[in-house]
Amino acid sequence: MMEAMDGSSLLLVDDDATFCRVLGLALSRRGFAVATAHDNAAALQLAQADPPEYAIVDLNLAGDSGLSLIPELLALDSVTRIVVLTGYASIATAVEAIKLGAVNYLAKPADADQVLAALAAIAGDPAAPVNTRPLSIGRLEWEHIQRVLHDNSGNISATARQLGMHRRTLQRKLSKRPVRF
Repeated sequence: MMEAMDGSSLLLVDDDATFCRVLGLALSRRGFAVATAHDNAAALQLAQADPPEYAIVDLNLAGDSGLSLIPELLALDSVTRIVVLTGYASIATAVEAIKLGAVNYLAKPADADQVLAALAAIAGDPAAPVNTRPLSIGRLEWEHIQRVLHDNSGNISATARQLGMHRRTLQRKLSKRPVRF
């Protein structure tokens, strides 16, 4: 786990103001100089004024994708360590986050210690356990929907057409929490 950071700058981007306040306070207590934003525009404005050393970015920012922030933050400072934190974890978005330059990807709920460990992780863990059970049908459906949604740049209508389902049905499925593995 990461030791206390003496004033290292950290940008916390999450549309949940309460979560932002609680996690920001916990990270401040561990020595970070925390700046918070609740949407992409505010996050970019803060980062342009003072590029952060670390960033924690929520995947779903009130309809916007936190993934779009990754290349923009890295363009400002190529060594910014970015962790994507989400309540809507999927394999497709995890792969995209890493391909875009995030150093890690965490599913909520995650506490400050887990976030710090994700920020500090330098390399993968070859001893990570491999799940021997196949994914459930519900999880496979969730993963497929997420992949098609990503392929359609988040467009719900286009995704529903491609999946052959009614738009409202897709919206209901997306509003639910992801199915466990």
